[in-house]
Amino acid sequence: MNKTTLIECHNRIKPFIHNTPVLTSRLIDAMVNSKLFFKCENFQKMGAFKMRGATNAIMQLSDQQKDSGVVTHSSGNFAQALSLAAQSLGVKAYIVMPSNAPQVKKDAVKAYGGQIIECEPTLAAREKTTKKIAQGTGAIFLHPSNDDAVILGQGTACVELLECYPDLDYVIAPVGGGGLIAGTALAAQYFGNNCKVIGGEPFEVDDAYRSLISGVIETNKTTNTIADGLKTQLGDRNFPIIQQYVERIIRVTEEEIISAMQIIWERLKIVCEPSCAVALAAVLKEKHLFSNKKIGIIISGGNVDLGELPF
Repeated sequence: MNKTTLIECHNRIKPFIHNTPVLTSRLIDAMVNSKLFFKCENFQKMGAFKMRGATNAIMQLSDQQKDSGVVTHSSGNFAQALSLAAQSLGVKAYIVMPSNAPQVKKDAVKAYGGQIIECEPTLAAREKTTKKIAQGTGAIFLHPSNDDAVILGQGTACVELLECYPDLDYVIAPVGGGGLIAGTALAAQYFGNNCKVIGGEPFEVDDAYRSLISGVIETNKTTNTIADGLKTQLGDRNFPIIQQYVERIIRVTEEEIISAMQIIWERLKIVCEPSCAVALAAVLKEKHLFSNKKIGIIISGGNVDLGELPF
């Protein structure tokens, strides 16, 4: 993966995605004594950045592979992204979802044309069911975050941000499965001007933080966080990129996530989900590090259950 492949990826998916807006807030800037530029992927098609990676991954398949369809396992945004991307490109999508996935997300997958296969709410069950579907239908498995084409697609959000603001000092992104921050790190490396990438991660699921320290992919014993999109772990495709290009990861508490989410809702007047508030929470926590800097923040998505708001 290099600058050329990232440019080719961006040009390839442009007709199928939104170039999302960048918002600013003088009030939030004053809180951190720096200039913040919020790349609003909550306005992306299906409401999250994952539309980018899903679209690129499908477009990289051969015609024969497309005819067989695609399959993934996801309880959230990638399930919706792959369903809509597949529908847009005329490809069948099989989505393995845990039985306890929120009904609002199941409804969204169905609305985007995805065929849901439910399984027990364990990673082993998800992987087993996905493998069975792939073997039975010939569908191509696309991983939500540990796939080169997906990583490149996710990186195009930061490419667009740096096209508008090429002199950013930092770009901050939330860390879950690692696809977004790996793609963001590549974009900053190839299109930034000495732009550093930092991840935000909940203390409750700090596997990426620990992985950077130990040098191996760590797992979480619990996933007790409001940031439901960040409960997954890194993979062997994105972890080496993160090791090479991500400056550090800042961990934040559940209270800090909720507070940052509330600030985004109140000051930017936009709907964002808890997972993407982690990036702002990291900046608020380490204000001294970011003082007088220009900082890009990836607002990763806005798919939130309005009946479950934490404030």
